Amino acid sequence: MTNHLIAQDCYKKHYPTHRVLSFVSRNRHYTKGQKLALEQLLPQIGIEYQLQPIEFYDIFGCNAPVVLEIGFGMGSSLVDMAKSNSKKNFFGIEVYRPGVGACLIKARAECITNLRLICYDAVAVLETMISSNTLDAVQLFFPDPWQKRRHNKRRIVQTPFAKLVLKKLKLGGTFHIATDCKSYAEYMLMVINSIYGYKNCSDNGDWIQRPAFRPYTKFEKKGEKLGHKVWDLMFERVI
Repeated sequence: MTNHLIAQDCYKKHYPTHRVLSFVSRNRHYTKGQKLALEQLLPQIGIEYQLQPIEFYDIFGCNAPVVLEIGFGMGSSLVDMAKSNSKKNFFGIEVYRPGVGACLIKARAECITNLRLICYDAVAVLETMISSNTLDAVQLFFPDPWQKRRHNKRRIVQTPFAKLVLKKLKLGGTFHIATDCKSYAEYMLMVINSIYGYKNCSDNGDWIQRPAFRPYTKFEKKGEKLGHKVWDLMFERVI
């Protein structure tokens, strides 16, 4: 049994399978390039799931600020941010393996060295691999809104998740979310505003202007053409 399968088995023993997941396993249609990247590049900048906290200095080789992105999709915006912020380290979590492969290809093309990736459930990674008070920022861009009422429970941003993120952030660290679903934006605003320890970075107590450092994604550009508005929320850990 591989180390990855051993870790998966151990995780299932610690966390019950009835936990509602915010994602579903999709059919994995890989390109040849993505398959090759997963085979050759993931061992170089990928991190295996484990049941003990990682040391960021050990995986990056320096003590730069760490930005964690959850659900980076195909990785274009994550690679752009890593390229534009060489004095920060970026740690990306994504469950969609073809997306991880695509991100690896882009990272290699741009000669990115301040990026590490893991293909696993973000909640599991946060709970077992990320020590408290270690992250400078957590980014969650365009999470699945699960718009049908009966599916709302699948939304990743719920009170337990937001409290988990708060615990992992350093004092002064930020939780930045972007969504094109107004009902989800309003729900997340309500959830996080109610949690002691967060301060809304908006002067109006709701949304912020789109920060210049957040690159446009293909998903966002496509939505704008259809007339979709995007809401950015940012919260700072103050306690």
